Amino acid sequence: MAQLTVSGTVYDTTKIIPVKGVQIRSNSGTSAVSDSLGHYSIVTTDNDSLSFFYNGKPTMKFPVSQIENISSFDISLRIRVYDKFKTLKEVQVFSKSYKQDSIENRKQYAKIFDYSKPGISTTSSSYSGVPGMDLDEFINVFRFRRNRQLRSMQTRLLEQEQENYINYRFNKNTVKRITRLDGKELDAFMKEYRPDFIFTQTSTTVEFYQYILNASYQFKKDLLKKK
Repeated sequence: MAQLTVSGTVYDTTKIIPVKGVQIRSNSGTSAVSDSLGHYSIVTTDNDSLSFFYNGKPTMKFPVSQIENISSFDISLRIRVYDKFKTLKEVQVFSKSYKQDSIENRKQYAKIFDYSKPGISTTSSSYSGVPGMDLDEFINVFRFRRNRQLRSMQTRLLEQEQENYINYRFNKNTVKRITRLDGKELDAFMKEYRPDFIFTQTSTTVEFYQYILNASYQFKKDLLKKK
C-alpha cells in the first residue's frame, strides 16, 4: 500500500468561512487537525477512509480511493462559524508557496532591492590622517543614468511583487467558489473588481471574502440591467 497525503480546507456551510479545530481521522489511525485557516494535511493510504470530526460529531466516511484530487480535498460542514478573525502577517495567512516565490525573487534581484540612492561620504587617509572624499562614492553620484535605471528597476520589481500577491489572494478558484461565476463572466468580474494591494494585504480572510461576495451581487445586478 502506497502512502498518500490528502490535504485541503474545511469550510462552514457558507463554503466561504474556514473552520479551525476540525479533527481528521483515517481508518489506519493517523489524524490531523485543521489550522486557523481551515487547512489540513493527513498521511494515509488508498485503502483508507477519512472522517471529519467537529465538536465530537463525525461526518460520513470518504474513501481515499474515490477522492479525485487528494491535494485539494475541500469539504463544507453543516455548521455556521461566527468567529472573528484577527489580521495576521501575509506569510502566515496564506500558503508557503507565495512566501517562497517572494524570497526567491528577492534573492535573485538582491542588489536591486537593496539599492539606495548614493551620497558623498568622507574617508580619512591612513597615511596623513586628513579627511577626504570617498572617490568611489563621488564617481557613483555622477552615474545618473545607471542610478535612474536601478531605481526604475527596483520600482518595477516591487510593483510586480505586489501584483503577484494580489493574484495569489484574488485567484480564479477562490473567486469562482464564492461568486459561482464562470467563463467570460468570471473573467469580466475579476478584471472589473480587482482589489488594490493595500486592501489585499491588510484585510482579514472574512473581510476579503465579504468584499468578493458583495462585489458579485453588484456585478450580477449590472448584468441583469444590460439584458
